[in-house]
Amino acid sequence: MSDPGNYPVLDARTVYLHGCIGLPMAVIGYPLAIWIPAHYAGGLGLSLAAVGTILMLARFTDVITDPLMGELSDRWRTRFGRRKPWLIAGAPLMMLGVYKLFMPPEGIGLIYFLVWLTLFFLGSTIISLPHRAWGAELSPDYHQRSRVTAARELYVLIGLMVAAAVPMVIEVLADQGGSVSQVFTALWHDASSAFTGDITDSKPADRAALTGPVLTGLAWVIIGVLPVCVFLGVTFVKEPANNNPSRVPLKEGAILVWRNGPMRRVLMIALLVIFGESFRNAVSLFFIRDIVGIPTIGAAYFFYFIAGLAAIPFWLWLGNAIGKHKAFLCTLVTVAIVSGGNFFLSNGDYLPFFLMFIVKGFCFGGLQFLPVAMLADVIDVDTARSGANRAGTYFAILGLTEKLAIALGTGISLNVVGLLGFDPSGGIAASTEMGVLSLRIVYCGGPILFYGLALKLIWSYPLTPARQARLRQRIERRNQRLAA
Repeated sequence: MSDPGNYPVLDARTVYLHGCIGLPMAVIGYPLAIWIPAHYAGGLGLSLAAVGTILMLARFTDVITDPLMGELSDRWRTRFGRRKPWLIAGAPLMMLGVYKLFMPPEGIGLIYFLVWLTLFFLGSTIISLPHRAWGAELSPDYHQRSRVTAARELYVLIGLMVAAAVPMVIEVLADQGGSVSQVFTALWHDASSAFTGDITDSKPADRAALTGPVLTGLAWVIIGVLPVCVFLGVTFVKEPANNNPSRVPLKEGAILVWRNGPMRRVLMIALLVIFGESFRNAVSLFFIRDIVGIPTIGAAYFFYFIAGLAAIPFWLWLGNAIGKHKAFLCTLVTVAIVSGGNFFLSNGDYLPFFLMFIVKGFCFGGLQFLPVAMLADVIDVDTARSGANRAGTYFAILGLTEKLAIALGTGISLNVVGLLGFDPSGGIAASTEMGVLSLRIVYCGGPILFYGLALKLIWSYPLTPARQARLRQRIERRNQRLAA
């Protein structure tokens, strides 16, 4: 069976077994963005600004590891493939990093945090870069690549729902005195009363004290799920034949990447958008808990990720209908509007927050998979010019850009609110007026500013479906000449 571009249609088994590795990687990302800063700064007593600085420093190691991993993954040759051996090697490393980082002993310091955070990031790089490059190689077709990326991001959203469910259950159990039978009742109560504006928290647990149990629960979920998903992907999904092995020298390859105009544009877009997201995400728990006063943060994120999961078919359809870049632009405009509305919320505004949070969750599906699908098409520009298949190098560069944006966004955000007087342990009562105002501005204004800077780059994005089809024809003609 073939699609309209005469490329074989990927079977659902291949698409979804390949994508399942995204599930544990998503469970890893959520606590890193939301719960790790709160636990190390609030629960363990480290400075909020110091935690932000450590998060930046550990991420900067990716400047070395990401390009190296991309190059090794592209050039590696084994009987099992180029990408699979790295996933097998990265899984135990990642599991060790999760165990040490998510379940730290009492009395640890900044050195402990830096060392295990760095190992955690290294394991993530060894798994995620080859996995994403492998996905780009499963099909050369514009729309098939969207399917592959959407399937992976479907698992990412499922993983994020799992990651949100763990703290949700722990919070409800703490509030209900450990009654498992009341978890779903309490969850339904929080969801339904959000629409009436009548959420009550008559028996609140100490939210700061719950960060430790939440991270312990998340750690065991990751340690249990990661090896299973890697086994399924490696065992049951074949790597495509590499007809164009990476034979461009590294220096020349870097020049070709720089001359790839759509690639430069995607990198700038990713840098701005992810910086804006990370700028907000680093302080999300504090804004939701202390400014709005939502009693069950895990439940809020659970419904947020359900909305994102439900939205994937819509963003996939819209990307095919108007182009991935224009669909991506729609997500950014909507999220920027929601962010502006959040600035005017105060404690007890549960209904407006919940509604806007669900809208943002709906856009989250598009924010997750559309840029990655765009990059898979950008790689064709390089392949058409150089004759090399270097998806690993390209995803390494995108991964490095994303990680630097996350590092800078997280570090700067936490430093700003920490140095201006926000106290993560005591909340609003223990914080200065400037600290509380800075928390509002960082959470609400960051996405508006940086998304706005990215809009023009997205609007005039040059790699349309028609141009990508011409590139594939050029690549196929070259492949036919080489085969002959």
